[in-house]
Amino acid sequence: QVQLVESGGGLVQAGGSLRLSCAASGRAFSTYAMGWFRQAPGKDREFVAAISRTYISTYYRDSVKGRFTISRDNAKNTVYLQMNSLKPEDTAVYYCAASLGLTTTDNEYAYWGQGTQVTVSS
Repeated sequence: QVQLVESGGGLVQAGGSLRLSCAASGRAFSTYAMGWFRQAPGKDREFVAAISRTYISTYYRDSVKGRFTISRDNAKNTVYLQMNSLKPEDTAVYYCAASLGLTTTDNEYAYWGQGTQVTVSS
């Protein structure tokens, strides 16, 4: 069992930055690939970024490439999402999730946090 708690969301103007954190507790954090997903009102949940257990591989959705960076600190049991050059269309609830394999598919993630709201004003 893994418990995930996100933090760092908030209200920011377009062009601004936020850094989301996701703290994990429970079973060994370093055995899981980690992902970030988001869900805007009235829309399906969508993949944002993922990172492998040992930092080697990362995936991003096309619309955030060059603006968002996923990273992790296994010593702190934490995964981060640095979001720069934010746009109003990035507004959503952001969730972190844990999976045994690196994947962009949400139903392959076994554990989820409660989400943190990110709102980007124009």
